[in-house]
Amino acid sequence: MRQAQSTTNSPEASTLKMKALMEATGVSKATIAHYLKEGLLPAPMRTNRNMAYYDASCVERVLFIKKMQANHRLPLSQIKLILDQRDKGRKVTSLIELKEFVFGNQGQIRLDPAAFCKATGLSLEEIETCLVAHLLRPREKDCFDQEDVAAGQVLRVCIDLGISVEEAGFYPRLAEAVVDKEMAIQRRLAREKTYDESIHTTMELTRVARILRAYIFDRVFQERALLQEASRKPKDRN
Repeated sequence: MRQAQSTTNSPEASTLKMKALMEATGVSKATIAHYLKEGLLPAPMRTNRNMAYYDASCVERVLFIKKMQANHRLPLSQIKLILDQRDKGRKVTSLIELKEFVFGNQGQIRLDPAAFCKATGLSLEEIETCLVAHLLRPREKDCFDQEDVAAGQVLRVCIDLGISVEEAGFYPRLAEAVVDKEMAIQRRLAREKTYDESIHTTMELTRVARILRAYIFDRVFQERALLQEASRKPKDRN
């Protein structure tokens, strides 16, 4: 006897329309579209131009993204890396810990360029100049966090003191050279390690780098300041 044909192959059986996905996650259509654009969600199945069906797994993925943003303040690019590893079947607890350690807590501040102007005293033209010179490096385009505000306020002081953006351009050049060396060391040490060992090594190297950068730069500055001070002292006359 021929069995009745199953209807579980229809899109509605294991998928959601946009409205249902929004209701299940509490996320707007624009946000879901942004997640899709950034590659955090699988592309929907389209039955026609105006009808799309989203895999049921999207509900959990969107909730996971929201949790990562709320609890760890991670940028979407880093959340995508975590999701990619999770999709490969790897445990991501230690990876999340590493990302939080590297990227820190960005806080609640999210300013657009106009609000950033008010918070720092920089003009839009000055902000653009600093962005081009890589003296301002927001993690997201046209979205500034607490660290960006602190840097912007310092850059305002620099400009007022007469330090040009071009003159301060050695900071990002030196930083990029230092970090390139650090990354090369990380790749060498992590090459033969397991996934979890590599994460642990990267976290320890990050800790070491932060301490040594601050210590050595400050000590070099102190040494130069003492030499400069000594050179300015009047010589004793007998």
